[in-house]
Amino acid sequence: MQIITTKEELCRTVRALKEQNKTIGLVPTMGALHEGHASLVRRCVSENDVAVVSVFVNPTQFNNKEDLEKYPRNINRDAELLSSLGAAFVFAPTPEEMYSAEEMAERFAFDFGGLDEVMEGKMRPGHFNGVVQVVSKLFRMVQPDKAYFGEKDYQQLAIIRRMTKVMHFDDIKIIGCPIVREASGLALSSRNERLSEAEKQTAVNISRVLRESLSYAKTHSVSDTEQWVIKSINAVSGLEVEYYEIVDRTTLMPVSDFSHAIGCVTVYCGPVRLIDNIKYPGTCD
Repeated sequence: MQIITTKEELCRTVRALKEQNKTIGLVPTMGALHEGHASLVRRCVSENDVAVVSVFVNPTQFNNKEDLEKYPRNINRDAELLSSLGAAFVFAPTPEEMYSAEEMAERFAFDFGGLDEVMEGKMRPGHFNGVVQVVSKLFRMVQPDKAYFGEKDYQQLAIIRRMTKVMHFDDIKIIGCPIVREASGLALSSRNERLSEAEKQTAVNISRVLRESLSYAKTHSVSDTEQWVIKSINAVSGLEVEYYEIVDRTTLMPVSDFSHAIGCVTVYCGPVRLIDNIKYPGTCD
């Protein structure tokens, strides 16, 4: 496996692969890799001639400097894992390599069609501008046939799908992959590294309540179910819900029934901000 650190070398490598008619898969990550990332890489390796994984903690998608500084980084461990999974190339640039000073200083402009005005977008202004900025750069450099994203970041996945249409990345197929969980039910996340063992046990209640809401929703309205989930999670000592919204799986807009709905939650476990979601079965399933 080769580690690439410059855009020039990456573009040269991609050009050579294209000349050989190799299919390329891309898994964009911010490192601190876990089994959730590994599942994306395994699928990428199995479905393409060459798997490229980016490992880049993108500063333009953080609106909290402290959160950026605390984000876990371990490129040596990440590279070892990616090599064992069969990735051919790792792209691990510095922020200075990825962005010009002007790009770092100015918010990237993009028409989200309203997808950035709810949930994470509402709580983290500018976050998705940075996501689209970096992913669009990666798409142009890697020119993948397929790109893989986890469904845990469901709003991000919806925005990436819109980005491919708006920015005309018509030849790239976006693959959404299911959430990977610990045996306890806790959704795997790089942020879990910041949780103590006791906090992990507490955080398990997030997925427990979401699962239980499937039964609750059978006899209650969308609004009642939202309030029940918030109340149930907040009843657990050490957890505090930032938001829980049941929305349309495509538009992310509020819904009046569960026919095409997904519930998305953000919860603070101590100082660590965790996200999760659950799809509600309905007439469209």
